[in-house]
Amino acid sequence: MKIAVIGAGAIGGLVGAKLALAGEDVSFIVRGANLHAIRERGFKLIGAGGDEEIARDVKATDSYEQAGPQDIVILAMKAHQVEAVAEQVPRLFGPETLVVTMQNGIPFWYFQKHGGRLEGTPVHSVDPTGLVGRSIPAERIIGCVVYPASELVEPGVVRHIEGDRFPVGELDGTASERVHRVSACLVGAGFKAPVLDNIRAEIWLKLWGNLTFNPISSLSHATLVDICQYPPSRELATAMMQEAQAVAGQLGIEFRVSLEKRIAGAEKVGRHKTSMLQDVEAGRAPEIDALVGAVVELARLTGTPTPHIDTVLSLVKLLARSMADQRGHVQLRELA
Repeated sequence: MKIAVIGAGAIGGLVGAKLALAGEDVSFIVRGANLHAIRERGFKLIGAGGDEEIARDVKATDSYEQAGPQDIVILAMKAHQVEAVAEQVPRLFGPETLVVTMQNGIPFWYFQKHGGRLEGTPVHSVDPTGLVGRSIPAERIIGCVVYPASELVEPGVVRHIEGDRFPVGELDGTASERVHRVSACLVGAGFKAPVLDNIRAEIWLKLWGNLTFNPISSLSHATLVDICQYPPSRELATAMMQEAQAVAGQLGIEFRVSLEKRIAGAEKVGRHKTSMLQDVEAGRAPEIDALVGAVVELARLTGTPTPHIDTVLSLVKLLARSMADQRGHVQLRELA
């Protein structure tokens, strides 16, 4: 199949390289150093065991027109980066092109094909202007939850750390031929991609930990095991997860894992720095709205109190603002 991967970071690089190595016709839509590296050397994938493979038969372009119509478009950037490319994505559409969304957190399409009184409600935290929803219609979307961990070592080189699950699902829960086609494509590349009848429940299960441990770690600079083993932060994490569970429950979501087991799983990961903490330490803008802000937005829509999540959101937003101010001061000094 013709597959365009927008973004060649940790996840986009992993998925695109594995699909290309499995024989799919892959085009990376990228810019800058990644574009030049992939064009010159292909895409290198370093396995969890240290083995190396190079996907040489991949295309790389910064032109959506040049890439042309695709069978599948994989959105492989962070949620807050999607708006910047949304208007370009339709240039990759043919009559039956599918869009697989690989963002963490509450997706922009959450209430599309949802049913009930909130059917069609936009999620302003992740799509503030509605541009993403207008550009990428729900009829083309296949939901996906990302479980693997990987890292972009350098342009055109990704190290796969662990994990291989990419559950997929139609927004309305149907077991369509096309969602099975997407699943088969991912399975052929070496991933596990079960077709789920409730992709939103799986999104919440992944988000349950992310909305809690990511902001706490970014504020405290603590690893997962530190947060779980320090009683005050463990209590905070528990309170936030209870509030999130209440919000999800108002939307008809039941968690297939207990809260205690979810925290124990995070503790077992050990001295791992969350992605938000890594962003903060690297001076990058942290991913807040899809992971935390959207949960607060859904809480207000359902009339669910979330005092602990509200407080942590305010603090991590202030942190992001302070970081942005600092970057601005640094740029001004460099220009002086």
